[in-house]
Amino acid sequence: MRIREATAEDWPGIWPFWHRVVVGGETYTWDPDTSEEAARALWMAPAKRVYVAEDETPDGTAVVGSAYLTPNYGGPAARIANAGFMVDPDRTGRGIGRALAKHVLAEAEAQGFRGMVFNAVVETNPAVRLWTSLGFTVLGTVPDAFEHPKDGRVGLHIMYKAL
Repeated sequence: MRIREATAEDWPGIWPFWHRVVVGGETYTWDPDTSEEAARALWMAPAKRVYVAEDETPDGTAVVGSAYLTPNYGGPAARIANAGFMVDPDRTGRGIGRALAKHVLAEAEAQGFRGMVFNAVVETNPAVRLWTSLGFTVLGTVPDAFEHPKDGRVGLHIMYKAL
């Protein structure tokens, strides 16, 4: 697997799993009815540094995951990062998310960010284990903030890691 900075040409490889994850409604607070155009504007915004994970397939190389890195705040707080991560649901459990997370954390530190915050991590998201294993802590939980399609109302964690 290789991780590199994304280009505009990578979007057609990102969109299918971005759409599946968001429509699944279990891990992201984005509207499941988000159009492809709006999704691209959200994920590939000019202020974000976007990365892709590529892996070999029988047909060549495919984008199997993506992440973005951006300042969470502006002005005097612009040294606190935010990031988003998605892995093709057909490829979960293979270390892609962990590899993307380590890459983005290293990039954030190299770019001078002092910490990273996640504003809304669904508390039932299996990635919570990944984030805590990488040193993130739960600063607080907004109770009953997310309508999970299977679990009903669940909380949204605010998570942080100093870099």
